[in-house]
Amino acid sequence: MVAAAAGRVTYTGTGIPGLGKLVVIKHDNGFITVYAHNRSILVKEQQSVARGQRIAELGASDAERPKLHFQIRKGAAAVDPLRYLPAL
Repeated sequence: MVAAAAGRVTYTGTGIPGLGKLVVIKHDNGFITVYAHNRSILVKEQQSVARGQRIAELGASDAERPKLHFQIRKGAAAVDPLRYLPAL
């Protein structure tokens, strides 16, 4: 798992039921990215991360099989990630 954009890690842990091991990154432009269901977390809270930097290993914490739960949030609201991520 890699960071979608540069920012600062604001949360790592298991405090949100159903999301397993979680990483939350705050970005300078007011966006927040959320990466859930990780097997292991490779960053610490308050750590600065670069775009593309490894932040976690994909896993199955609090899930029946390995998967990724990814969100982009603007403030408190989740937004459609397809509007912000580059086309494949």
